[in-house]
Amino acid sequence: MDRNLALELVRVTETASLASARYMGRGDKNAADQAAVDGMRKAFSHVSVRGTVVIGEGELDEAPMLYIGEEVGTCQPGDREVDIAVDPLDGTSLIAKGLPNAIAVVAMAPRGTLLHAPDTYMKKIAVGPKAKGLVHIDAPIEQNLRAVAKALDKDIYDLTVIIQDRPRHFEMIQEIRRVGCRIKLFGEGDVAAAIATCFDHTGVDIFMGIGGAPEGVIAAAALKCLEGEMQGKLNPFSDEEIERCHTLGWNNEDINKVLTLDDLVKSDDVFFAATGVTDGDLLKGVTYLENNRASTHSIVMRSKTSTIRFVDAVHKLDKNETMIEMMKKHK
Repeated sequence: MDRNLALELVRVTETASLASARYMGRGDKNAADQAAVDGMRKAFSHVSVRGTVVIGEGELDEAPMLYIGEEVGTCQPGDREVDIAVDPLDGTSLIAKGLPNAIAVVAMAPRGTLLHAPDTYMKKIAVGPKAKGLVHIDAPIEQNLRAVAKALDKDIYDLTVIIQDRPRHFEMIQEIRRVGCRIKLFGEGDVAAAIATCFDHTGVDIFMGIGGAPEGVIAAAALKCLEGEMQGKLNPFSDEEIERCHTLGWNNEDINKVLTLDDLVKSDDVFFAATGVTDGDLLKGVTYLENNRASTHSIVMRSKTSTIRFVDAVHKLDKNETMIEMMKKHK
């Protein structure tokens, strides 16, 4: 794929971030999410691809969200056909409460290479490059933790596990504490949490837990660019979730299958972009400046070249046609 698509995707996540950041702390997560969706959709209309949303915010024809099956991009003759995975606002409750780590994210890969994950839960484990190949999602928790500690040359008591603060993780948290590791709990935003395992400055060594399957695919795209590792296994909690799996063609054997990074993202030419909405461990949030300006902090990656770019940008909001439209729509 054209390497210039990297910066095009950054513009997409920047627009979603700028549109939703105005809602920080205002207690309306739905309005913030809708603003991010509107901004992302508008920005995508300028990207020279014929994209199909395979991971989105709703099922087929559930506008105004970026629904599964929606076509995005300029969709002109000759445009490259790609799969698109989006989470216009990963952490809707975070922004509503003014909490850290809300981000806007997009992943892109050649058509047919991103897993069409059902909207259900998935058990996940993720590590950075140094621990790649040393963990397994079905292995005992202590075995995985000790393997990562050894790979990172850390005492087991210095290892940091990031896990979502949910009742379903009570037993897992108790086991991690028994082993003696440090734990970093988070409320929302497991895409950012998984990515954090690949950056030393975050202090996060391993990501574990059960979260959304669609978010798992998006995180896998980032981990592929970062040369880390992620494994998943669908974990439906109800008959309704099992039926969603069956509707998308997953039989019971598929549901129990261990999904490797190459199952989640089949291509070796993947783009991933994210822009901070609120300040976080990996990215700074949107800051509104004087004279109708705003700053953003983004990351964009490509797996084919293993290039990782952090992009600091200052936007003149009254000279950006897309943002002018978004500001009128979301006051």
